[in-house]
Amino acid sequence: MTQVGTDTLSTRSTLDVNGKAYAYYSLDKAREKVGDVARLPISLKVLLENMLRFEDGGFTVGEQHARAIAAWQYAPVTGMEIQFRPARVLLQDFTGVPCVVDLAAMRDAIASLGGDTARINPQVPVNLVIDHSVMVDEFGHPKAMQRNMALEYARNAERYDFLKWGSKSFENFSAVPPGTGICHQVNLEYIARGVWSSTDQNGEPVAYPDTCVGTDSHTTMINGLGVLGWGVGGIEAEAAMLGQPISMLIPEVVGFHLTGALAEGVTATDLVLTCVKMLRDVGVVGRFVEFYGEGVATLSLADRATIANMAPEYGATCGFFGIDGKTIDYLRLTGRDEDVIALTEAYSREQGLWFDPRNEPVFSKTLHLDMASVVPSLAGPKRPQDRVSLPDVDELFNSDLRTVYGKAAPRRVEVNGRDHRIGDGDVVIAAITSCTNTSNPDVLIAAGLVARKARERGLKPKPWVKTSLAPGSQVVTDYLVKAGLQDDLDAMGFDLVGYGCTTCIGNSGPLPQPISDAINGNDIVAASVLSGNRNFEGRVSPDVRANFLASPPLVVAYAIKGTVTEDITTTPLGQDQQGRDVMLADVWPSSDEIAALRAANIDRSMFVSRYANVYDGDEHWRAIEVTGSDTYQWQPGSTYIANPPFFEGMTMTPPVLTDIVDAMPLAILGDSVTTDHISPAGSIKEDSPAGQWLRQHQVARADFNSYGSRRGHHEVMMRGTFANIRIRNEMVPGVEGGMTAYKGETMPIYDAAMRHKADGTPLVVIAGKEYGTGSSRDWAAKGTMLLGVRVVIVESFERIHRSNLVGMGVLPLQFREGESRASLGLKGDDRFTVRGVADLQPGQEVEVDVSRADGSQFTFTALCRIDTPNELEYFRHGGILPYVIRKLAA
Repeated sequence: MTQVGTDTLSTRSTLDVNGKAYAYYSLDKAREKVGDVARLPISLKVLLENMLRFEDGGFTVGEQHARAIAAWQYAPVTGMEIQFRPARVLLQDFTGVPCVVDLAAMRDAIASLGGDTARINPQVPVNLVIDHSVMVDEFGHPKAMQRNMALEYARNAERYDFLKWGSKSFENFSAVPPGTGICHQVNLEYIARGVWSSTDQNGEPVAYPDTCVGTDSHTTMINGLGVLGWGVGGIEAEAAMLGQPISMLIPEVVGFHLTGALAEGVTATDLVLTCVKMLRDVGVVGRFVEFYGEGVATLSLADRATIANMAPEYGATCGFFGIDGKTIDYLRLTGRDEDVIALTEAYSREQGLWFDPRNEPVFSKTLHLDMASVVPSLAGPKRPQDRVSLPDVDELFNSDLRTVYGKAAPRRVEVNGRDHRIGDGDVVIAAITSCTNTSNPDVLIAAGLVARKARERGLKPKPWVKTSLAPGSQVVTDYLVKAGLQDDLDAMGFDLVGYGCTTCIGNSGPLPQPISDAINGNDIVAASVLSGNRNFEGRVSPDVRANFLASPPLVVAYAIKGTVTEDITTTPLGQDQQGRDVMLADVWPSSDEIAALRAANIDRSMFVSRYANVYDGDEHWRAIEVTGSDTYQWQPGSTYIANPPFFEGMTMTPPVLTDIVDAMPLAILGDSVTTDHISPAGSIKEDSPAGQWLRQHQVARADFNSYGSRRGHHEVMMRGTFANIRIRNEMVPGVEGGMTAYKGETMPIYDAAMRHKADGTPLVVIAGKEYGTGSSRDWAAKGTMLLGVRVVIVESFERIHRSNLVGMGVLPLQFREGESRASLGLKGDDRFTVRGVADLQPGQEVEVDVSRADGSQFTFTALCRIDTPNELEYFRHGGILPYVIRKLAA
């Protein structure tokens, strides 16, 4: 049931679509009270409609906030705080398990406060898609997927029991079983509607834009369908589920003007890597990006979704495309109901949300790109924004060997007596993976055609390459099989390994032991090439240090080439049966070939069939027998699911905020520290604090699974905080991994944090620019808090992680422009004091006193990055979840 405000602006109107009347909140009527809104970006028009429709706890946001959004076009900068309520919430299992754990714990907490446990229940539709858990253990053979699925269920039985309990115990909560697809592709192909409708308290149908927040940063993919959505931390998502608004400032909106069309042989992947580089150079953190211009009309819906998907990589809150004829065609192709399609078009046209390539809205700033200038590219070896043109990859890598890895030149070693040698720059993982690209038929068909042409010439992948294909939906398999391309991919080693994120999330699985031994025993800088969106250090595989993002056809080509140390455009991929060189150009498909196969092999019936029983799952899922209940019966011996300590000793009275006195650094870090660095998702080392804890609880090394799969248990996750194998703490120079110094002794960060806790010492984390970039994972903030960190001081924050820190009651401070840990000479034995914490205000300047080991003292000024009054209220309650519990219990 949609919540409806009190019509302060009298904008409620009626829209007739195919004989059915819908109430809606008219932007045209709002013009009479707030002024003309025709030149607002479409994304802000969606926010404006949201303000008109909702009322916040008796205070009508309509007039004040609607006027502020309308006025934005005359001063297009970050504006006042508004309260946004999304139509629905999207979860995946890595972030969804802790969300459901928190909801179960909140039911316990509200019961202890005398409240009604039924209040802890989603108020909007919530879809959880299980996609992050499948690992590439088996590969390169026809039964790889079957065996990987069996291993997935064996490893994650406890988690899946718990998620199925959640689907039976909470209303408005649906779980899409494993093996179905990736959450963003399922959202794009099935869940999203373009325009949503529900009944109000009077039983009248109300139409409104489909909007979405999700506990995965790539929720932004849905913006390609004209659905405004972005990633939030699990903490914020839980609050949104429970009816709390998302507090945000009216954002700046950067216009990205596209002209021209992609040249022959250039893919949507090449385009998005170019956009990522351009937007990172400009700086769009915390901003919306809206794509406009005649070039947008040349892009398929799948191309738009590819660009929207990587908004976290270019740092934006979202990358938005308006609804047009291609959107409607895509909704029809993917099997949406004709009534939904008709409503989406009629509503969008009526509300001025229909994209017209001739329109040029007001933007905060604009960028321009002639798409004809885009060239084939990769990004790497460590960041998505580090785009490199294809002919320059070898030069970049060989240069990095000297400057980054401290090596003179590539070298190779024999593998376990085999007849091949591997060395620096050799590709040991080639993965067609991730929602970014497997949602796009053109690049998947292109990959299949490269495989076909290479197969015809007798080429094979190099024997040291681990190859895999993990599509984002089962429909991909249908059209690849129908086109005969799956046979060609199989011949190149790209057998289906599962439907899920796999290598992109770090679930690449182990390399063959001889390969791993050769890499680690000889300090080889091995490479991966994947069609994903993330290539951060330590993410893809613990054995691989250089990771490159590429289009799916290039993934196939690099599997055959086997190395990034040679220019793939001018040196042969290999030799054919007659000993003739085969070049990349010889196997690269034309646009006409791709288009012909797409038209002949993809139709509406595939989507209708695959999504007809999307919640039923396979025999493994159906065999899970659980019963819904009011509260969850926690299992004391579980190493996967545990009642978290966030609400222990909680009362109806918020805690008294105290000053932060003599806090000591737990870590001093550099630039671009990602949420993977802070809370890794991949494998658990046996000698790590988390590994030791699992062994103490009788978990065999083979059953460790991953940090991502263990996010339902705080004991594992707090031990895994800052445990990335590639993180570098400046407090212990020359040491790589999650280590720090405590009273002169080098030890794991978790161990030091526990010693500081025993001493009664609060902790601080200090870092450089872009702190918290990457995934939306809430455990990066939860773990930080549980280690005893009271304050994080950095040069700049990424949007989601800053919000998560506030949501866990950790104070985010930002150095003044031009100042940093280096300019201030901050050291590991300094002590930091922040006073006046109880009286903080959003955006105020805060003095930080520093006491040195030699007795000297000095003070610097930092900016309080609690940005809104709502965030301040959460902080004063010790976090957003305690705030929500107290509000609901009252």
